[in-house]
Amino acid sequence: MMAKQNSSTGISALYQEAIRDPEKFWLEAASQVHWFKPPSYALSKPGKVESEGSEQTEKRHTADWFADGQLNACYSALDYHVEQGHGEQTAIIYESPVTGVSQKITYANLLFHVSQFAGALAAKGLTKGDRVLIYMPMIPQAVVAMLACARLGLIHSVVFGGFAANELATRIDDAEPKAVIAASCGVEVKRIIDYKALLNKALKLSQHTPEFQVIYQRPQQTAKLDQPRDIDWNDFIDKAESADCVPVKSTDPLYILYTSGTTGKPKGVIRDTGGYCVALQWSMRAIYNVVPGDVYWAASDIGWVVGHSYIVYGPLLNRNTTILYEGKPVGTPDASAFWRIIAKHRVKVLFTAPTAIRAIKKEDPAGDLVRQGDFDLTSLSALFLAGERSDPDTLHWAQTQLNVPVIDHWWQTETGWSICANCLGVEALPVVDGSPTMPVPGYELFVVDKGGQKLSKGSVGALVIKTPLPPGTFTGLWNDEKRFEESYFSSYPGYYETGDAGYIDENGYVFVMSRTDDIINVAGHRLSTGAIEQVIAGHEDIAECAVIGKSCALKGEIPLALIVLNCQTQNPLEQIQRACVQMVREKLGAVYSFKTSVPVRALPKTRSGKVLRATMKQIAQKQAYSIPATIDDPKILDEIEIALDRLN
Repeated sequence: MMAKQNSSTGISALYQEAIRDPEKFWLEAASQVHWFKPPSYALSKPGKVESEGSEQTEKRHTADWFADGQLNACYSALDYHVEQGHGEQTAIIYESPVTGVSQKITYANLLFHVSQFAGALAAKGLTKGDRVLIYMPMIPQAVVAMLACARLGLIHSVVFGGFAANELATRIDDAEPKAVIAASCGVEVKRIIDYKALLNKALKLSQHTPEFQVIYQRPQQTAKLDQPRDIDWNDFIDKAESADCVPVKSTDPLYILYTSGTTGKPKGVIRDTGGYCVALQWSMRAIYNVVPGDVYWAASDIGWVVGHSYIVYGPLLNRNTTILYEGKPVGTPDASAFWRIIAKHRVKVLFTAPTAIRAIKKEDPAGDLVRQGDFDLTSLSALFLAGERSDPDTLHWAQTQLNVPVIDHWWQTETGWSICANCLGVEALPVVDGSPTMPVPGYELFVVDKGGQKLSKGSVGALVIKTPLPPGTFTGLWNDEKRFEESYFSSYPGYYETGDAGYIDENGYVFVMSRTDDIINVAGHRLSTGAIEQVIAGHEDIAECAVIGKSCALKGEIPLALIVLNCQTQNPLEQIQRACVQMVREKLGAVYSFKTSVPVRALPKTRSGKVLRATMKQIAQKQAYSIPATIDDPKILDEIEIALDRLN
C-alpha cells in the first residue's frame, strides 16, 4: 500500500478499513513487498495450527500473517532494488565521529558483501533455522552479518555491543547459536570497549558452546584469536562463493531480540519474516512519509528494536538511504552533531529518542549551536521521537530549533513498529502536547481497569490491544511459550497487555502517561508520575526529570522528583524547586501532594535512553536492587543513592 494511494483517504477511514476488513487491507499492503510465492490470504485466525512434526498446537493470541507466502527479507531489501536498476544508489551512509570515518555504500556493493558473507556461512554448514548471535558495534559489518543471516534463512540475534559478559552468556544459552559474529572492540567517545574479552568471558560462563566465532578486527584494537574456534573476518570471507537467497515461509522467524525481563531472565522476542516486511514497508511511507531514494536516519543502535526496524530492514525494504551513526548526540564533538549530519547528507526524516534531544537541550538550551553552526536543515521534513515519553517542553524546544513537525510516537520491542503515531504519509493530524496521536491502522487500542472493564474517555487505566495483533508484531518468546502467555495475555483475556498506563481523550488522542508500575497511590488516589514529569519538564531551567513514588506513613506514597538542571542555569536551586511545586499545584492540583525534588547530575538510563525509574524507586524505598545490564553509566546510581540519603 503506497503512501500516494492513501493520500486521498483520511486516517480515520483508513483505520476503520483495517479493522473492518484486515484481509483486504493487509493483502494490499503485502503487494508492495517482493514475494517468491505471493500469499493468497492475509490472516490465519488463532486456533489449531499445524506445526513442524505434524503436531497440532494452540495459537490463542497471535495470528499467522500471509502464511502460505514465501519470500526472503534480504532479497526484498537488496537484490530486488539492484535488479530494478538502483544498484548505484547509496544504501548506507556510515558516519563515525568517534573514529573519524565517513563512508557511503551502494546497494550493489552492500549486496556483494552480504552475498559473500552468506556464502562463507553456508560453507561452514549453517542452514535455514540455525541461530547466529551478532555482537558488534555500529559498523557496516554488523548490517552485513544481519542481512547475510536473513539471506540464508538463519535466525540472527543481535546483542547490544558492550553488554556485560553474564548478560551475553544468558543470551548464548537461550538462543544456542551455531556461530557468533563479533568485533574486536567498540569505540566510544573516551574509551575502547574490548568486545573480544567480554565474549571470551561469556563463553566461559555459558553452558552452550557455539561451533565457531568470526571476529572483525578493528584498527583501534585488535584481538588475540583463539584457534581454531576464532576466525578472522577477512580469512572467513576469503575465497567464499556468493550465496543466493533462500526462500522462507512468511511465518518463519527472521530474528530473536532479547528484552529485559522482570525475573532477570531476558525475554527472546521472536519476529516473523513476512508480516514484519509488510508492516515495515507500509510504515515507512504511511507513518514517516519517506519514498524510495529519500535519506532516512534513525539515530539508535542495531542492538535495539529501533535499529532492527528502522536502521536496517525498514529503510532498505523501502529503498531509502539509511544512516549508520557511531557516535552520541553530544560530545562528538559537541551538541551540534545531529544538525551537522542532517545538513551534510540532506536527511529528510530523523527518528531518535527524547532523551537524545534532552541531552542536546541541556548542553545548548538556547539553541545557539543550531544558528551559529550555519547548518542548512531545509531537507528535514519531520523529527520523530520514541523510546521514552516525550514531554511537551522537549517537543516545543525541538520544534523551535528545527521549525518542522516533531512527532511523538509509541511502540515497543514486542510490537516492532508503531502502536500510535501521526501518520504523515496519510494525513498529518494536529500535534497535541503529550500525545503520540492515535492508534495506527491495525491496532485496536482500549483503556481498561484492573478488572478488564473498558474505561470512559479521559480515565486513566491500563492500555491494552485487542488480539490478534497486526502484522510485524512478535509471534512468541523463544523457548518460553508459558512466559509469553503469562507476561502479555493472562491479565486481560483477549487483549495484549502493553504494560503502559494512560488514557484516550474525547478526540481519540492517546496519552501514554507511564508504565503501569509507575502509577502511584497517594491517599487513595491513583495518580500518574508521568503527568507530574510533564509539568516539571516545562520549567525553563530543567533539562529533564523523573518522578517516582516514595513511601509515606500518612498517604501511602508521595511523589518525589529527581531533576537535572540545564548547564547554563543561573537561578538558585531553591527558587527552581519552589517554582516546580507551584507549577504542579496549579496545573494538576493539591491532590498530587508534590513537595520534594532532588537535584542530580544525570538520570540513570539504559543505553537505549529509557530512564530507570523502577531502580530509583527501589533506592528511594531502601530496597535491595541490582544494577540493570543495560545501564549506560552505573556510577549515576551511587550518586542517586547519596542524593536520596540526604532526604532522610
